[in-house]
Amino acid sequence: MESADIPSEVKDAIGKLRQAGFEGYIVGGCVRDLLRGQKPFDWDAATNASPEQIKKVFPDNFCDNKFGTVTVRIGGDFEIEITPYRIESQYSDKRHPDTVEWADNINDDLSRRDFTVNAMALSYKKEYERDNVGLVDLFGGQKDLESKIIRAVRDPKERFLEDALRMMRAARFAITLGENWRIEESTSRAIVENRAGLAAISQERIRDELLKIIMSPRAAEGVELLRELKLLEYIMPELLEGFGCGQNKHHIYDCYHHLLKSLEFAAKKNFGMHVRVASLLHDIGKPKSKFGDGENATFYNHEMIGAKIAERILRRLKFSKKDADKIVLLVRYHLFYYNVGEVSESSVRRLVKNAGKENIEELLQVRMADRIGSGCPKAEPYKLRHLRYLMERVALDPISPKMIKMNGKDIMDILKIAPGPKIGEILDVLLGKVLEDPKLNDRDYLADEVKKMGIMDDDGLARLVAEAKERINQVEVKRDQMTKKKYWVV
Repeated sequence: MESADIPSEVKDAIGKLRQAGFEGYIVGGCVRDLLRGQKPFDWDAATNASPEQIKKVFPDNFCDNKFGTVTVRIGGDFEIEITPYRIESQYSDKRHPDTVEWADNINDDLSRRDFTVNAMALSYKKEYERDNVGLVDLFGGQKDLESKIIRAVRDPKERFLEDALRMMRAARFAITLGENWRIEESTSRAIVENRAGLAAISQERIRDELLKIIMSPRAAEGVELLRELKLLEYIMPELLEGFGCGQNKHHIYDCYHHLLKSLEFAAKKNFGMHVRVASLLHDIGKPKSKFGDGENATFYNHEMIGAKIAERILRRLKFSKKDADKIVLLVRYHLFYYNVGEVSESSVRRLVKNAGKENIEELLQVRMADRIGSGCPKAEPYKLRHLRYLMERVALDPISPKMIKMNGKDIMDILKIAPGPKIGEILDVLLGKVLEDPKLNDRDYLADEVKKMGIMDDDGLARLVAEAKERINQVEVKRDQMTKKKYWVV
């Protein structure tokens, strides 16, 4: 790692602290990421200055937390969080320290951090026009970083008794820092032994950690790691009901592993949060609805049962109503039936109406994840492409006289005639002309054409009507062919 990897704004912040007579270190995840050759998203510093002293050094700041963290703006919009060295007393509620006290040195501050790879600090100073960067590593974090190990600082049991959410964070780091990371044995054992502490953590914090895992490229591995660490029973115990719950001849995995495989595909395709969570939950109702065993087992109404279970899970985890409603909808309608030639356009319209046009793409993505999770070789077979085609076809505005700037009342007013078949015939002729040349969709032009047809004999008008209907049919066929080509269907 070179000094050049550190933004000038961060160097300036550390420099100002030192100029004011205080210590300053870059700390936390940004140090870990710098050593990994990754660009940090956030920057944190620690100092022996108090919050009030930090504010005096940096007038452009804000501070609204009990840990003394001051968010400092440098150079306009660059922000760095600066926190006084601190030590924390016992955690009676397994969530928050009973008291927070300022410490005198960086060693005490690093000692209270969660994992060794997060408990390193970088000193930076500029002397004699030469950059100097030094690493403070009391607990072997750099070695663990090189070995890809998540290890608790000092006694893992103490770390997890202080804040039980750290157990989920251990799993999250093991999954999100890259391939081949693992949790050190004593740390892993302490997680299993102290897992009940997770019950004291707020559902919002659990949800946020879970989503960080689900939104990672290794989402399915993350959920499985939570199960292996016995944390899943405190996060989403409903998933465990599917473990070992066999399915039927249409599936090669049990319910639990089917859901993991579905999530794995959703993550691989980089689908959004709603689709990933729905992929993990779409068959959550199968264990409750299973009837019979072996290849002929059935799961009638599992999508409706699953929607209710999913709603309960999402409500418990404090998902927003908007997010929960969409995920539940995707679970509820993921089992739509569609075979080419068997399902009518009216059935497709009903599906679009029930699921909502705005949700159809995500619904199809869940179905694709479901197929791969079932062991099917293709995520989007011909019949799903055909369904996409049919959905777009029924969603298109029909070709009708409503497209032109003239209506039946206008024609009756121009020709001074009563309602009758002739009105519809004239409208068809006008539509045919506009389809051939859209520039003709002008009220003055159309009015002139109406006057001409008003004095035509029946045979002349009938000929124009026949030509117009043929033109309309050609446009409909061409539009349908273009839509079929888009989805590679015949």
